[in-house]
Amino acid sequence: MKQLRVVFIAFLMVALFGSTAMAQCETWNNSPKKEEAENAHVLYRGVVKGKEVADLEALPDAEYQIAFENWQKAYELAPAADGQRPSHYTDGRDLIKVKYKKAADDTQKKEYAETIMRLYDEEIKCYENEAFLLGRKGFDMFYMPEYGYRQETYETLKKALEMGGNDAEYIVLEPLAQVLVYFFKSEKITQAETQQMYEKMEQIADHNIENNDTYGTYYDATKARMNNFFKEIEDDVFDCAYFKKKLVPHYQENPEDLKVIQYTYVKLKNQGCDTTEAIMVELKGKYETIAQAINDSLEIVRRQNNPGYDAIQLQKEGKYQEAVARYREALETAEDDEAKAQYYYSIAFIQVWQFGQYQSAVGNARKAANMKSGWGKPYILIGDAYAKSSRSCGDDWGSRMAVLAAIDKYSYAKSIDSDVAGDANKRIGNYAGARPEKQEGFMRGIKEGQTVKVPCWIGESVKVRFK
Repeated sequence: MKQLRVVFIAFLMVALFGSTAMAQCETWNNSPKKEEAENAHVLYRGVVKGKEVADLEALPDAEYQIAFENWQKAYELAPAADGQRPSHYTDGRDLIKVKYKKAADDTQKKEYAETIMRLYDEEIKCYENEAFLLGRKGFDMFYMPEYGYRQETYETLKKALEMGGNDAEYIVLEPLAQVLVYFFKSEKITQAETQQMYEKMEQIADHNIENNDTYGTYYDATKARMNNFFKEIEDDVFDCAYFKKKLVPHYQENPEDLKVIQYTYVKLKNQGCDTTEAIMVELKGKYETIAQAINDSLEIVRRQNNPGYDAIQLQKEGKYQEAVARYREALETAEDDEAKAQYYYSIAFIQVWQFGQYQSAVGNARKAANMKSGWGKPYILIGDAYAKSSRSCGDDWGSRMAVLAAIDKYSYAKSIDSDVAGDANKRIGNYAGARPEKQEGFMRGIKEGQTVKVPCWIGESVKVRFK
């Protein structure tokens, strides 16, 4: 039964168009059946006039069938009606679109689709409005799976665009954009052709946005959708000039927006724009200026809100008193021992190397060491405090005992922390020559390995080692 229905439809189409193939522009003006053709025309037009395809699709079957049969009769008798109106072609397409939409069989749908396309071709031949009709034909082809993303669809839309120029309808642009993107990705057209076609489409859209009072907004909306499709391939298709035209106006509308400036500059650079061009120099300079201002502002806030970070920066800037004060603030808010250890160490470091406050420095270094086990740097610093203050530790013997205390701290530091072994060994080597002479110990009655107290503020005992 299904096969019989398909054969019937095919027969219907052949019968309908075969008889008019040689007379597709015939009118009823000199026809002996003029009255019959006119009556059929009036009867079907009374049903379809003012209706879209969706309206026709919603008609009761009986009413639709009356309209279709009378259109069929009018078309067979006078395809071009009176020669002044193409309604037999346009109405026929709409009526057959209803059949196309309702057809369940792929073969049926194909037959109806081909019939719709033939009606376009006949109207083009008879009424010579080719550019407009090709646009409508290409639009219908794109949304029919029987044509869709095929070469024939592309050629039809392309020809409509080229023939229509600025008068090409906005409905041509969106499907053509989608076919172009698909063809480029499938390597069916070149980068040059894709770019050339886009430029024509953009020119037509821009012309109508500017000059078409009736449909300008439609062209504007269509251009936006068209550009959205092209985003997928624009980096591979377009050059610097395209992206300058696209991005620079947006930057000029947002001249202080750092993200816009950065994106515009990077995109133009990546698309091959010369970095010595005025606009590129302007973008780069403005980005650096604004970014620096933002960073400076963020830095101020960060330093205000983070005393530990601020203390580090003050120390780098040589503002040691202020740095120590901020480290002490940081100690009050620090929540973990490791952070506190670092702050105590930093205070001790400044006290040793900038203020000569050796005794206070040793106290803070010990606090740092107690809060972070296995950390050798505080002991290196204690050794430095002992060594630097050795000359003020009584006589020459006392000075050399202070050096031995320093060497002891360096040795201990590397014994618990291999990371500081290099610094410790270097210091031990530097101070090895400052150990006491054996003769000097003999004169004092002190032997190698004997424990003696360092005779100054250091207050530690050391085992004597001679040179």
